[in-house]
Amino acid sequence: MSQQLCINQGECRTSLFLILLALGGVVVLGTLYAFFTLEHHGHVLTGMSNQIVWGLPHVFAVFLIVAASGALNVASIGSVFGKEVYKRRAPLSGMLALTLLAGGLAVLVLDLGRPDRLIVAMTHYNFKSIFAWNMIFYNGFFAIVGLYLITLMDRKLKSWSKPAGFAAFIWRLILTTATGSIFGFIVARSGYDAALYAPMFIIFSFAYGLAIFMLVQASMYSWNRLSLDAGIERRMKNLLAVFVGASLYFTVVLHLTNLYFAKQWDFERWILLEGGLYPALFWVGQIILGGILPLILLLAPRSGNHRGTGLNILAALLVILGGLAQMYVTIIGVQAFPMPIFPGHEVSSTFYDGVVADYAPGVYEWLLGLGGPAITFVLTVIGVRVFKFLPQDDFHAMETHPQRH
Repeated sequence: MSQQLCINQGECRTSLFLILLALGGVVVLGTLYAFFTLEHHGHVLTGMSNQIVWGLPHVFAVFLIVAASGALNVASIGSVFGKEVYKRRAPLSGMLALTLLAGGLAVLVLDLGRPDRLIVAMTHYNFKSIFAWNMIFYNGFFAIVGLYLITLMDRKLKSWSKPAGFAAFIWRLILTTATGSIFGFIVARSGYDAALYAPMFIIFSFAYGLAIFMLVQASMYSWNRLSLDAGIERRMKNLLAVFVGASLYFTVVLHLTNLYFAKQWDFERWILLEGGLYPALFWVGQIILGGILPLILLLAPRSGNHRGTGLNILAALLVILGGLAQMYVTIIGVQAFPMPIFPGHEVSSTFYDGVVADYAPGVYEWLLGLGGPAITFVLTVIGVRVFKFLPQDDFHAMETHPQRH
């Protein structure tokens, strides 16, 4: 049946494949146009300033990098913990992890202002900087996950898939810890300077990565006119519900911890109540649309069967949107709040000290930011077309040995 449907590759539905490739390519071309325009005229065309140095492109970039680690979680559950249902999804999981990271890093490089300076970052390391450490972790992620994919797809190397999967599992935890530590180590910003960012970003990655994986998997099954087994879908939506709930828990703990310290009260009051757009994105985007509503959809009785597939897809989409809102509040909202240069004193100068920074992303920032998902989309479409990434479930074996799954 799989050969008749040309699953993952073949001559069937070539026109749809080309249409998807063209749609993604158009966005990528827009991204390149924005890059060359900013390269020529400078970042003065953006909404960024001396106060807001990480803009909208960084929101997309960090989200994709964090989601890349989480997308690999499906493979880790299969290879490290021996769950056969997830093991059959390991190749797709590994491929998604690589394409998501590629899209995220592409945005970072294009947003540098001087992309040629990347050579300096790659050849001269300041090991006191968490950014320098991340250069090593990103490259290592590509290498280790790439080798892991080879062991999964080459039958002669199958015996190496478990140790390679375990190495990828450890490395992705280190990678996400380092990404969260970027914010946790910035002591000058009131909203950062918290060790909790490292584990919080790990659990965020689990939720965002699994949500993206579920959307891609559902699209592939729909592409090949297949239906995902209800039992497998139930497992994955329950797992996503656990990750979403844990993300909400860490978010609550972070803000309660900040509220415990008097020096953080001004920031917490601003980011949660008085900050205009940022409290709205936090409460409506991150908490309600990205947390509470997906939990309701995922835990609804109907979501456990085929009729609930639409609910699960909607929940995954909301988790992704909530993740983008979370990144916007975390990256841009915290920068907008003035730094307490002299705690306990009012500061006034001609350089906007003590003033909340204004920020409105320009069209070039949107084009740069959307380029990350577009690059990931194009690479994923090509990958699932060229290689056999659609999970091939052996339902007879699952019924015979249910305890293994």
